[in-house]
Amino acid sequence: MIERHHLELLKAVASKGTLTRAAGHLNLTQSALSHSIKKLEQRLGTALWEKEGRQLRLTTAGEYLLGLANRLVPQFEHAEQVVAQMAAGERGSLRIGMECHPCYQWLLKIVGPYLSAWPDVDVDVKQQFQFGGMAALFGHDIDLLVTPDPLFKPGVVFTPVFDYQQVLVVPLNHWLSDRRYVEPKDLAGEVLISYPVPIERLDIYNKFLQPAGISPKRHKTIETTDIMLHTVASGRGVAALPGWLVEEYAQTLPIMALPLGKAGVSKQIYLGVRQVDNQVDYIDAFLQMATARK
Repeated sequence: MIERHHLELLKAVASKGTLTRAAGHLNLTQSALSHSIKKLEQRLGTALWEKEGRQLRLTTAGEYLLGLANRLVPQFEHAEQVVAQMAAGERGSLRIGMECHPCYQWLLKIVGPYLSAWPDVDVDVKQQFQFGGMAALFGHDIDLLVTPDPLFKPGVVFTPVFDYQQVLVVPLNHWLSDRRYVEPKDLAGEVLISYPVPIERLDIYNKFLQPAGISPKRHKTIETTDIMLHTVASGRGVAALPGWLVEEYAQTLPIMALPLGKAGVSKQIYLGVRQVDNQVDYIDAFLQMATARK
């Protein structure tokens, strides 16, 4: 029978590369680790590793079990954490993964009231899952995913919580500032600033520029919203951002928003949760509070 500690051994050896480093990570002797692996291979009737010099390489069977370990071990760890919190009299934890940069500002408007309403729930925001959120959700690394680009798959429920327009941000003295809206050709001579995101995931490209066969003069990436909008305000480029975010910054910066095309580019923020967790009271409460802020 394959047990949890077998899966943890596989993960450790795969991540550390050698038995010596894996044994140190697991607080085992190398001989004890080797013995455990050999016992597992004998029980399964197949090799899980092949030696390549001092390194180990997974066999096909080992690769399969490693994939299983990567899915199941985080679930074990999460279950232990939740039960420990319950045993300590705590309600639970809500780990939120972010799959978009500007969503963080929107999320802060929900988290404050939520923390007040649910004082016995720990909340953690994990931004390292940007653009890998579905895997994190299925792997139980997060409990709720904030994304403008949901991937509808069995086992995950997405709830639309906020509608917005994607707009072009320009300085107040920009040559486009008197337009009612911008057209793709207007950006052919502009420096376009975006977050460090693959182009195929940028709406300004896949919903506006590329269908028209237009590319900007130059594409520049900036990671933080504050620096991006200060750069736009100084006349060093233009950017595409949610309209609600631009409205907030326009109160203190000399910038303005222009619709992308006559019809505009409409977007929504979605919250995704695992279907099995959809009725958990403190998760459902977060969804209700987020929806109420539309």
